[in-house]
Amino acid sequence: MSGVAPRAFRMTLRPGAADEYRRRHDAIWPEIVALLKASGISDYSIHLDESDGVSLFAVRTETQTGAGGGDDLRENPVMLRWWAYMADLMETGHNAEPISRPLRPMFLLS
Repeated sequence: MSGVAPRAFRMTLRPGAADEYRRRHDAIWPEIVALLKASGISDYSIHLDESDGVSLFAVRTETQTGAGGGDDLRENPVMLRWWAYMADLMETGHNAEPISRPLRPMFLLS
């Protein structure tokens, strides 16, 4: 698909945080949704590996039409507030940004 770039990555929850993580995402802030869409992110899903209860697998699709692309999110004040809100549930780094590990694509059905 031209102009669309899926990105997959892995993040880690703190033990016992899965239910609260789900609750907070079920009530995601409208300004976060608007920011993601304005950045060109058309689809975003996060999945929990229940075998360990802490591993998250995320896939997001970025189009070329976004204002600055998904990489610019780390400088946005709304995103920084969201990360601070979620920091007690996850492994984080600088500015409470979730530590994410990119995953290498192995297969794509298109």
